[in-house]
Amino acid sequence: MPHTDTPQTYRVKSFGCQMNVYDGERMAELLAEQGLTAAADGDAADLVVLNTCHIREKAVEKVYSDIGRIVKDATEEGGSAPLIAVAGCVAQAEGEEIMARAPAVKMVVGPQAYHRLPDMLKAATSGARVTDTDMPADAKFAALPKRRRAGPTAFLTVQEGCDKFCTYCVVPYTRGAEISRPHADLIEEAHRLIEAGAREITLLGQNVNAWTGENAKGQTIGLDGLIRELAAIPDLRRIRYTTSHPNDMTEGLIAAHGEVEKLMPFLHLPVQSGSNRILRAMNRSHDADSYLRILERVRAARPDIALSGDFIVGFPGETEADFADTLSLVDAVGYAQCFSFKYSPRPGTPAATMDDQISAEVMDDRLKRLQDALNRHQLAFNQASLGRACDVLVERHGRHEGQWLGKSPWLQSVHFMAENGVTPAIGDILRVELVQAGPNSLAGRILG
Repeated sequence: MPHTDTPQTYRVKSFGCQMNVYDGERMAELLAEQGLTAAADGDAADLVVLNTCHIREKAVEKVYSDIGRIVKDATEEGGSAPLIAVAGCVAQAEGEEIMARAPAVKMVVGPQAYHRLPDMLKAATSGARVTDTDMPADAKFAALPKRRRAGPTAFLTVQEGCDKFCTYCVVPYTRGAEISRPHADLIEEAHRLIEAGAREITLLGQNVNAWTGENAKGQTIGLDGLIRELAAIPDLRRIRYTTSHPNDMTEGLIAAHGEVEKLMPFLHLPVQSGSNRILRAMNRSHDADSYLRILERVRAARPDIALSGDFIVGFPGETEADFADTLSLVDAVGYAQCFSFKYSPRPGTPAATMDDQISAEVMDDRLKRLQDALNRHQLAFNQASLGRACDVLVERHGRHEGQWLGKSPWLQSVHFMAENGVTPAIGDILRVELVQAGPNSLAGRILG
């Protein structure tokens, strides 16, 4: 397809966090508003948007690899390369370099500017190469189309950006300062998602529990107040939020876990390390003891809560004793789920130039030992759930005939068969007994 032709089909490929998933959905809605249709699986698309994440290791190299593969696949089949747009955090951080190194890329757009995609697309189809990495966050949300489609679970971005400046993290530079979306906009978007079929909404933010705003009465409220207002919407059955920061775990939010029935018993609260020395080097605003005290208060409010977190191993200067402190914290908490990563230097961050960078071999060894411990606790949590009856939100068909998949209140994947006279449908909430536990999922039996 010559680039001067108007594209008819698109594909948005999102990497990384749930915020990127949300942004990818919104970009797809923008393109649909312009009359484009999503390319079917396996079909070539006229426009490909790579919605990138800068957190993962070798993120930039992966972008160039994907660009090369897209061009190669198209030209080997005798066609021409599609229009390629690079969006997201890598676009924000590396926009000029991408344009210089990858001539196939016609658009580079940052995570706060993707509402301008339609205008950029017009310029690109006229032969221009365009870059937009401005950060007018409020303008972005005001310009996005109204939500019209949703699955049984939906994401709703309430907060963006970060003011914490952890020494390893690029988010303050790629997503900008912390901003909270207006209360009225969030209530309206939540209603639209529910009208479109969502039964569960996950509130998103880089530091989601830093959200604050004025409600309809002019009162200043925090995330707990927003959760309580959303819980009053009759057809919304479940509420979750991620990712939270220990610095913003207010007493009101902790209390909401015990008082708001629709707020699911699950908390993702990253700690990153169990070593106070490393936490100071990371510029985290907590230490191991203060983190554990927060979890004690959360468990007092909601004793059955499932806990999740993030860990980085191999941060510059991390000793074996520091790593042992991390393993001790893992055992003290007993996480139901966790994400763990090897430290990866990010250009422009203070940690990238710190002394005592850790070797890949040491990081590999520590990551394996950490993941062994985390997997052991995850399996123990799942096994402790056996015999429990709970509500499962049906999300999709399983891989076997008659099998269905859904999530428990504790965000466990549960698979079950249609039985006991019940024919499940996507979006149903069914009473299920948990009867078999593995490290990553559970088997359930419909109770009727």
